[in-house]
Amino acid sequence: MTRKKILLNAFNMNSIGHIHHGMWTHPRDQSDRYNTIEYWTHIASVLERGLFDGLFIADIIGYYDVFEGNVDLTLKEAIQLPVNDPWTLVSAMAAVTQHLGFGVTANIHTETPYSFARKVSSLDHLTRGRLGWNVVTGYLDSGARAMGRDGLDEHDKRYDRADDFLQLCYKLWEGSWEDQAIIRDRNGRIYTDPNKVHAIAHNGPYYRAHGYHSSEPSPQRTPVLYQAGSSGRGRQFASRHAECVFIAAADPATARAASAKLRQDFVNAGRQPDDVKIFVGIAVVVGHTQQQAREKYEEYLRYASPQAGVAHFSSSTGIDFSRFGLDEPISYGQSNAMQSASQTASQQGWTRRDLLNQHKLGSRYPTLVGDPGEVTDQLERWIDEGDIDGFNLSRIVVPETYEDFVDLVIPELQARGRYKTAYEPGPLRHKLFGRGARLSDSHFAAQWRHPQQVGTDQAAPDVATAVEEH
Repeated sequence: MTRKKILLNAFNMNSIGHIHHGMWTHPRDQSDRYNTIEYWTHIASVLERGLFDGLFIADIIGYYDVFEGNVDLTLKEAIQLPVNDPWTLVSAMAAVTQHLGFGVTANIHTETPYSFARKVSSLDHLTRGRLGWNVVTGYLDSGARAMGRDGLDEHDKRYDRADDFLQLCYKLWEGSWEDQAIIRDRNGRIYTDPNKVHAIAHNGPYYRAHGYHSSEPSPQRTPVLYQAGSSGRGRQFASRHAECVFIAAADPATARAASAKLRQDFVNAGRQPDDVKIFVGIAVVVGHTQQQAREKYEEYLRYASPQAGVAHFSSSTGIDFSRFGLDEPISYGQSNAMQSASQTASQQGWTRRDLLNQHKLGSRYPTLVGDPGEVTDQLERWIDEGDIDGFNLSRIVVPETYEDFVDLVIPELQARGRYKTAYEPGPLRHKLFGRGARLSDSHFAAQWRHPQQVGTDQAAPDVATAVEEH
């Protein structure tokens, strides 16, 4: 029986604090260099040396102002504030790597589809097909206010808007330019064949556009699509659009249950169970020996901020936990922020004391501690028992977390045949799925391809309303 190869993303953010809050105070942590090119190019080089599939860069629009009703702790502990634009990092990191993929977060409420489609195509060209997009709809009321709105739209409406946003992008990426549009005929003075470029027309509930995509077809056309919503509406969105989905799970059994639901959602949407790669967020503290790993973990705990972790969770749920005593029951109610986060907390009946204990490393992520063999044992258990495909490795101390994993864990995974020993050639989508650079013909986006581009396994859809002849 062939055992599943593990996929790996490094999880990061263009900020000082990301998931494990308070760790910026550790003397070996370099996250305060986040606003330098050298910081990011070094990380990219380390990850490529370790054959990581990608660097996933999170982002938020807004700030955490729910805990204590202000941003004081957020600013003191650098809880994802300050935070810089993640898209500006890609070109520099792509220049020092050849294979590493980049999954970059963008909120559909802060972008316009036409210009965003060009930005994505541009970076997919510059990276030679290594770009992914983490599609988010936002969950911070502070971000909505900062963008000039009264507040967040209702939870499910945010996904309705995202559906419309992606449909317009698909028309631009998949339907505007045919594969053979670029001629590059110097003698005939024809760079592009006008007959192979088509105006798109879109009149959706949220967006309207009529025109030509600005960019010629990039290696992947549509970037690899990532998504992390686990509410009912979020899973519905994922089953239509996503290729890689991030889930939160405390243990392999929880991961298996979530994976089963997600894969069934894909089947119900007319896709295959293996059309989605499922990732779990995880933290790893590894040493040459078990004792060294435990000592390192205990050292890390001395610098972490459980209070900052709870403040982050306050904004995730929309609940100010500072208003409750340590053991006082918390009324969770319905949330317009992250529904899954508040539902889980409500079902478990977590008190503030519970939350502080869970955030002892500044985060609620499952944490694996041990020597390379022990960590690999646990990673394999997650993959095999959890029916997941890989991990988002969170950073604790930067770049130490990544360097330790690359130097100690990767060789053990490779020795057991659970991890690649060389990169597969080709764009990111092919590296992940082994099916080529483009979205499959069964994906929702394929219906907007020009008929000449549709594969032989699917009849050409009716695109009369999607593209207009030049």
